[in-house]
Amino acid sequence: MTPANRFYDSSRMAAAYAFARPPVHQHIVKTIGERLRITTRLPRALDIGCGAGLSTAALEPIAESVIGLEPFQRMLEHAHQVAPRAHFLVGHAERLPCSSSTFDLLTAAGSLDYVDLGLFLPEAHRVLAPNGVLVVYDFSMSRRADSNGLGDWHGEFERRYPAPSRRLDVKALAYADAHLQLDSYEELQLSVPMRLSSYLSYVCSESRVELAVARGVPEADVCGWCERSLRDVFEEESLDIWFDAYVAFVTQERSR
Repeated sequence: MTPANRFYDSSRMAAAYAFARPPVHQHIVKTIGERLRITTRLPRALDIGCGAGLSTAALEPIAESVIGLEPFQRMLEHAHQVAPRAHFLVGHAERLPCSSSTFDLLTAAGSLDYVDLGLFLPEAHRVLAPNGVLVVYDFSMSRRADSNGLGDWHGEFERRYPAPSRRLDVKALAYADAHLQLDSYEELQLSVPMRLSSYLSYVCSESRVELAVARGVPEADVCGWCERSLRDVFEEESLDIWFDAYVAFVTQERSR
Protein backbone atom coordinates (compact mmCIF):
# COMPACT_ATOMS: atom_id res chain seq x y z
CA MET A 1 0.00 0.00 0.00
CA THR A 2 1.46 3.33 -1.01
CA PRO A 3 0.71 6.81 0.38
CA ALA A 4 -0.62 7.85 -3.03
CA ASN A 5 -3.65 5.57 -2.90
CA ARG A 6 -4.09 4.28 0.65
CA PHE A 7 -7.26 6.36 1.02
CA TYR A 8 -8.96 3.80 -1.22
CA ASP A 9 -8.61 1.22 1.56
CA SER A 10 -11.87 2.50 3.01
CA SER A 11 -15.39 1.17 3.46
CA ARG A 12 -16.68 4.73 3.02
CA MET A 13 -14.98 5.01 -0.37
CA ALA A 14 -16.23 1.56 -1.38
CA ALA A 15 -19.85 2.56 -0.77
CA ALA A 16 -19.39 5.97 -2.37
CA TYR A 17 -17.78 4.56 -5.51
CA ALA A 18 -20.38 1.79 -5.74
CA PHE A 19 -23.52 3.91 -5.40
CA ALA A 20 -22.75 7.62 -5.86
CA ARG A 21 -20.75 7.85 -9.09
CA PRO A 22 -22.34 9.01 -12.38
CA PRO A 23 -22.75 6.49 -15.25
CA VAL A 24 -19.76 7.72 -17.25
CA HIS A 25 -18.05 4.34 -17.61
CA GLN A 26 -20.96 3.00 -19.66
CA HIS A 27 -20.70 5.88 -22.13
CA ILE A 28 -16.96 5.43 -22.55
CA VAL A 29 -17.16 1.64 -22.92
CA LYS A 30 -19.85 2.09 -25.57
CA THR A 31 -17.36 4.26 -27.47
CA ILE A 32 -14.68 1.60 -26.96
CA GLY A 33 -16.97 -1.06 -28.41
CA GLU A 34 -17.69 1.11 -31.44
CA ARG A 35 -14.01 1.92 -32.06
CA LEU A 36 -13.01 -1.75 -31.76
CA ARG A 37 -16.01 -2.79 -33.87
CA ILE A 38 -17.18 -5.28 -31.29
CA THR A 39 -20.36 -6.85 -32.64
CA THR A 40 -20.33 -10.03 -30.54
CA ARG A 41 -19.05 -10.33 -27.01
CA LEU A 42 -15.34 -10.87 -26.58
CA PRO A 43 -14.41 -14.07 -24.73
CA ARG A 44 -12.46 -12.52 -21.83
CA ALA A 45 -11.86 -9.04 -20.36
CA LEU A 46 -9.84 -7.89 -17.35
CA ASP A 47 -10.43 -4.56 -15.58
CA ILE A 48 -7.25 -3.32 -13.85
CA GLY A 49 -7.78 -1.41 -10.59
CA CYS A 50 -11.53 -1.86 -10.74
CA GLY A 51 -12.41 -0.04 -7.54
CA ALA A 52 -15.98 -0.77 -6.44
CA GLY A 53 -16.78 -2.44 -9.76
CA LEU A 54 -18.54 0.22 -11.84
CA SER A 55 -15.91 0.09 -14.58
CA THR A 56 -16.13 -3.71 -14.50
CA ALA A 57 -19.91 -3.68 -14.80
CA ALA A 58 -19.61 -1.47 -17.89
CA LEU A 59 -17.70 -4.30 -19.63
CA GLU A 60 -20.44 -6.90 -19.16
CA PRO A 61 -22.28 -6.01 -22.41
CA ILE A 62 -19.13 -6.49 -24.51
CA ALA A 63 -17.42 -9.52 -22.88
CA GLU A 64 -18.60 -12.99 -21.94
CA SER A 65 -16.23 -13.35 -18.99
CA VAL A 66 -15.26 -10.23 -17.04
CA ILE A 67 -12.79 -10.05 -14.15
CA GLY A 68 -12.15 -7.02 -11.96
CA LEU A 69 -8.75 -6.78 -10.25
CA GLU A 70 -8.43 -4.50 -7.23
CA PRO A 71 -5.54 -4.14 -4.72
CA PHE A 72 -7.81 -3.21 -1.78
CA GLN A 73 -10.23 -5.83 -0.45
CA ARG A 74 -12.44 -3.18 1.15
CA MET A 75 -13.16 -1.55 -2.21
CA LEU A 76 -14.83 -4.79 -3.28
CA GLU A 77 -17.41 -4.86 -0.46
CA HIS A 78 -20.30 -4.10 -2.87
CA ALA A 79 -18.73 -5.32 -6.10
CA HIS A 80 -21.00 -8.30 -6.67
CA GLN A 81 -24.03 -6.06 -6.25
CA VAL A 82 -22.58 -3.55 -8.71
CA ALA A 83 -21.43 -6.13 -11.30
CA PRO A 84 -23.29 -9.40 -10.66
CA ARG A 85 -21.93 -11.21 -13.75
CA ALA A 86 -18.29 -10.40 -13.05
CA HIS A 87 -15.64 -12.15 -10.99
CA PHE A 88 -13.31 -10.20 -8.72
CA LEU A 89 -9.75 -10.77 -7.53
CA VAL A 90 -7.58 -8.98 -5.02
CA GLY A 91 -4.22 -8.36 -6.66
CA HIS A 92 -1.79 -5.87 -8.13
CA ALA A 93 -1.32 -4.62 -11.68
CA GLU A 94 2.42 -5.18 -11.40
CA ARG A 95 1.92 -8.92 -10.74
CA LEU A 96 -1.20 -9.97 -12.61
CA PRO A 97 -2.51 -13.28 -11.18
CA CYS A 98 -3.42 -14.54 -14.66
CA SER A 99 -2.07 -16.92 -17.26
CA SER A 100 -0.25 -15.64 -20.33
CA SER A 101 -2.14 -14.81 -23.55
CA THR A 102 -5.47 -14.93 -21.72
CA PHE A 103 -7.39 -11.69 -22.32
CA ASP A 104 -8.89 -10.17 -25.43
CA LEU A 105 -9.38 -6.85 -23.64
CA LEU A 106 -7.64 -5.15 -20.72
CA THR A 107 -9.05 -1.90 -19.37
CA ALA A 108 -7.59 0.55 -16.86
CA ALA A 109 -9.91 3.38 -15.83
CA GLY A 110 -7.81 5.96 -14.03
CA SER A 111 -5.92 3.26 -12.15
CA LEU A 112 -2.52 3.58 -13.85
CA ASP A 113 -1.83 6.80 -11.95
CA TYR A 114 -0.98 4.59 -8.97
CA VAL A 115 0.88 1.80 -10.76
CA ASP A 116 4.57 1.09 -11.41
CA LEU A 117 4.31 1.26 -15.19
CA GLY A 118 7.72 -0.32 -15.71
CA LEU A 119 6.32 -3.48 -14.14
CA PHE A 120 2.73 -3.25 -15.36
CA LEU A 121 3.27 -2.78 -19.10
CA PRO A 122 5.29 -6.04 -19.53
CA GLU A 123 2.56 -7.80 -17.53
CA ALA A 124 -0.08 -6.35 -19.87
CA HIS A 125 1.91 -7.66 -22.83
CA ARG A 126 2.16 -11.07 -21.19
CA VAL A 127 -1.55 -11.58 -20.47
CA LEU A 128 -2.93 -10.07 -23.69
CA ALA A 129 -4.08 -12.52 -26.35
CA PRO A 130 -2.27 -12.07 -29.70
CA ASN A 131 -4.97 -9.73 -31.04
CA GLY A 132 -5.90 -8.31 -27.65
CA VAL A 133 -6.16 -4.62 -26.81
CA LEU A 134 -5.24 -2.63 -23.70
CA VAL A 135 -7.57 0.36 -23.30
CA VAL A 136 -6.53 3.10 -20.88
CA TYR A 137 -9.09 5.77 -20.09
CA ASP A 138 -10.09 8.31 -17.48
CA PHE A 139 -12.53 11.18 -17.01
CA SER A 140 -13.09 14.23 -14.84
CA MET A 141 -15.74 16.89 -14.56
CA SER A 142 -15.20 19.58 -17.15
CA ARG A 143 -13.49 22.69 -15.78
CA ARG A 144 -15.06 24.95 -18.37
CA ALA A 145 -17.00 27.94 -17.02
CA ASP A 146 -20.74 27.69 -17.59
CA SER A 147 -23.70 30.03 -17.25
CA ASN A 148 -24.97 28.46 -14.06
CA GLY A 149 -21.65 28.86 -12.25
CA LEU A 150 -20.79 25.18 -11.78
CA GLY A 151 -17.28 25.72 -13.14
CA ASP A 152 -16.64 28.45 -10.56
CA TRP A 153 -18.13 26.27 -7.83
CA HIS A 154 -15.85 23.38 -8.70
CA GLY A 155 -12.81 25.66 -8.57
CA GLU A 156 -13.74 26.66 -5.02
CA PHE A 157 -14.34 23.01 -4.10
CA GLU A 158 -10.81 22.13 -5.24
CA ARG A 159 -9.33 25.10 -3.37
CA ARG A 160 -11.07 24.16 -0.11
CA TYR A 161 -10.29 20.47 -0.36
CA PRO A 162 -6.96 20.02 -2.18
CA ALA A 163 -5.65 16.71 -3.47
CA PRO A 164 -2.36 15.67 -5.07
CA SER A 165 -2.30 16.28 -8.81
CA ARG A 166 -2.23 13.22 -11.09
CA ARG A 167 -0.44 13.84 -14.37
CA LEU A 168 -0.24 10.56 -16.25
CA ASP A 169 0.46 11.24 -19.93
CA VAL A 170 -0.70 8.05 -21.64
CA LYS A 171 0.63 9.27 -24.98
CA ALA A 172 4.20 9.33 -23.65
CA LEU A 173 4.49 5.97 -21.90
CA ALA A 174 7.33 3.58 -22.77
CA TYR A 175 5.13 1.11 -24.60
CA ALA A 176 7.90 -0.08 -26.91
CA ASP A 177 9.98 -1.25 -23.95
CA ALA A 178 7.21 -3.75 -23.22
CA HIS A 179 6.67 -4.67 -26.90
CA LEU A 180 3.45 -2.69 -27.02
CA GLN A 181 2.39 0.24 -29.17
CA LEU A 182 -0.10 3.09 -28.89
CA ASP A 183 -2.49 2.66 -31.80
CA SER A 184 -4.76 5.64 -31.18
CA TYR A 185 -5.73 8.27 -28.63
CA GLU A 186 -8.83 10.42 -28.52
CA GLU A 187 -10.49 12.92 -26.23
CA LEU A 188 -14.22 12.98 -25.54
CA GLN A 189 -16.78 15.21 -23.88
CA LEU A 190 -19.73 13.43 -22.30
CA SER A 191 -22.90 14.88 -20.84
CA VAL A 192 -24.84 13.29 -17.95
CA PRO A 193 -28.05 14.90 -16.59
CA MET A 194 -27.91 15.12 -12.79
CA ARG A 195 -30.11 16.54 -10.06
CA LEU A 196 -28.77 18.33 -6.99
CA SER A 197 -29.10 15.19 -4.85
CA SER A 198 -27.18 12.96 -7.27
CA TYR A 199 -24.52 15.58 -7.93
CA LEU A 200 -24.08 16.15 -4.19
CA SER A 201 -23.60 12.42 -3.64
CA TYR A 202 -21.06 12.39 -6.45
CA VAL A 203 -18.89 15.24 -5.16
CA CYS A 204 -19.02 13.82 -1.62
CA SER A 205 -17.64 10.57 -3.06
CA GLU A 206 -14.57 12.34 -4.46
CA SER A 207 -11.15 11.44 -3.08
CA ARG A 208 -10.76 15.10 -2.05
CA VAL A 209 -13.46 14.58 0.55
CA GLU A 210 -11.89 11.35 1.79
CA LEU A 211 -8.54 13.12 2.16
CA ALA A 212 -10.17 16.01 4.03
CA VAL A 213 -11.85 13.55 6.40
CA ALA A 214 -8.51 11.78 6.93
CA ARG A 215 -7.00 15.16 7.85
CA GLY A 216 -9.63 15.59 10.57
CA VAL A 217 -12.31 17.66 8.81
CA PRO A 218 -15.76 16.29 9.75
CA GLU A 219 -17.47 14.71 6.76
CA ALA A 220 -20.71 16.48 7.72
CA ASP A 221 -18.93 19.85 7.45
CA VAL A 222 -17.59 19.11 3.95
CA CYS A 223 -20.85 17.76 2.56
CA GLY A 224 -22.84 20.46 4.36
CA TRP A 225 -20.82 23.19 2.62
CA CYS A 226 -21.25 21.41 -0.70
CA GLU A 227 -25.02 21.20 -0.29
CA ARG A 228 -25.46 24.82 0.79
CA SER A 229 -23.26 26.23 -1.96
CA LEU A 230 -24.72 24.03 -4.69
CA ARG A 231 -28.33 25.08 -4.10
CA ASP A 232 -27.87 28.31 -6.04
CA VAL A 233 -26.09 26.47 -8.85
CA PHE A 234 -28.90 23.94 -9.26
CA GLU A 235 -31.71 26.43 -9.72
CA GLU A 236 -33.07 24.16 -12.43
CA GLU A 237 -34.45 20.73 -11.56
CA SER A 238 -31.63 19.03 -13.49
CA LEU A 239 -28.38 20.10 -15.12
CA ASP A 240 -26.33 18.54 -17.91
CA ILE A 241 -22.97 17.83 -16.27
CA TRP A 242 -20.07 17.66 -18.71
CA PHE A 243 -17.13 15.32 -18.28
CA ASP A 244 -13.80 15.46 -20.12
CA ALA A 245 -12.47 12.02 -20.99
CA TYR A 246 -9.64 10.39 -22.92
CA VAL A 247 -9.30 6.88 -24.34
CA ALA A 248 -6.03 5.26 -25.48
CA PHE A 249 -5.89 2.01 -27.47
CA VAL A 250 -2.72 -0.07 -27.04
CA THR A 251 -1.88 -3.30 -28.86
CA GLN A 252 0.95 -5.78 -29.18
CA GLU A 253 3.90 -4.34 -31.09
CA ARG A 254 3.81 -5.41 -34.71
CA SER A 255 6.90 -7.12 -36.06
CA ARG A 256 8.81 -5.15 -38.69
